[in-house]
Amino acid sequence: MKLSNLIEHTLLKPDASLSQIRKLCEESILHSFAGVCIPPFYVPDAKLFLEESPVNIVTVVGFPMGYTAISSKVEEVKRAIDEGADEIDMVANICAVKDAKWAHVRNDIDSVTHATHLKGKIMKVILETALLSEDEIKKLCELCIELGVNYVKTSTGMNGGASIESVKLLKLITDGTEVKIKASGGIKTKEFAEQLVLAGASRLGTSASMNIIK
Repeated sequence: MKLSNLIEHTLLKPDASLSQIRKLCEESILHSFAGVCIPPFYVPDAKLFLEESPVNIVTVVGFPMGYTAISSKVEEVKRAIDEGADEIDMVANICAVKDAKWAHVRNDIDSVTHATHLKGKIMKVILETALLSEDEIKKLCELCIELGVNYVKTSTGMNGGASIESVKLLKLITDGTEVKIKASGGIKTKEFAEQLVLAGASRLGTSASMNIIK
């Protein structure tokens, strides 16, 4: 199974350096990764490093907690796209989910999705599946389907990671829709990566990309 074109080569550590981002971009071009997933701060630099390559620039919004004000998330999106981002990975407001404030959750996803799609870019919603019940995951996915989100993503990697079971559940809920699945968090081996793809993931977010393709 070829995995390189499914991988978003990821570096989201708080102490990530410019030299590390440059290396990430160079490796992504060399191995034809789907994208680099990086902090918003480095989006302009990645734009320069990647030049005219087909590698997508993916960045995060409301990361990693998700409870940022909706207006703040929208401004993050606008700036990231203006600076060169192709895809936005936004953390859902898990506090609002747990408190069953579904109108707020809907407005949060809708506002960020609209701002992203207005610029013709790809929108992903990070669900943090390890923190949610099956019913909460189902409700979130239903909102994402309704609002035209491009991908649902398992996790930030900060609060548990991807699992075969979580990807299978997401696949079951989104099957027959246009919403795809990105698995992320704790993907360290080729074997696990392949299992996630077989379970239904069409993107893999990982910082262990080089080990996986070797």
